[in-house]
Amino acid sequence: MPRYQCHKQVWALKIQSIESRGNGATITPEDPGYGPFEVSEEYVTKHDPKAGGYFVVYADGYQSFSPAEALEGGYTRV
Repeated sequence: MPRYQCHKQVWALKIQSIESRGNGATITPEDPGYGPFEVSEEYVTKHDPKAGGYFVVYADGYQSFSPAEALEGGYTRV
């Protein structure tokens, strides 16, 4: 996954599309070389991810979502 840095580093994939499934969703990344992957229903309920935003993973493994404006305005791709 591409890495981004602000005052800390995160891994992030820009979301091209998200498709709801019975127990979560399938996220298709915009970044080339990364295939679709599943996220849990808990992740979708908590973070409400949207196409155009970012699936984010912190160093401790915590998974989150960031709108594009927030991530691109505060992080630089490294």
